[in-house]
Amino acid sequence: MKRIIYKFIFFRLMGWRITGTMDARIRKSVLMVLPHTSWIDFFIGLFTRGIVGLDMHWVGKQELFRVPLGGFFRWMGGAPLDRSGGRNTVDAIAETFREREVFRMAISPEGTRKWVGELRSGFYFIALKAGVPIIPIAFDYGKRQVVLYPAFYPTGNFDTDMKILIAYFEGVTGKFPEKSFGYQKKTSK
Repeated sequence: MKRIIYKFIFFRLMGWRITGTMDARIRKSVLMVLPHTSWIDFFIGLFTRGIVGLDMHWVGKQELFRVPLGGFFRWMGGAPLDRSGGRNTVDAIAETFREREVFRMAISPEGTRKWVGELRSGFYFIALKAGVPIIPIAFDYGKRQVVLYPAFYPTGNFDTDMKILIAYFEGVTGKFPEKSFGYQKKTSK
């Protein structure tokens, strides 16, 4: 029933669509979501997760998962990030992948909703260390669609792999286009 409501709101009322599919047999992956320009992206992600019908997750500081909101955040797909013992973020998240049977972690490589000229690399090294594919996902406000691309398995050649991954997002427009990754600010003369 919840899926029907999500579809009605997302497709009929909001006028969005989802193109592509996610392979349910891929139980662990890094979901590379771009562009991230607005808090509304969170809700686009929730609708997408509800419609696709696969568990999708995110990570946050373990302090977020305490009472009173911890249960709610877990229900929303959150996983606490334990960086105790001097572990860096990549190692801590790779450990979460090892501990779970299903873990599809959504992350925005921009690291902010503001314009950035280059992506952060953590998502790539998490996928590499965890031995999981990267699934590029575009939130294209210009075409009002979420695009689910095929799984990409990182080779360890960062520069080459990034060129391939970034190409998926050419022409994709965020809610605020001027904040979209790769957007070139025009200067007046």
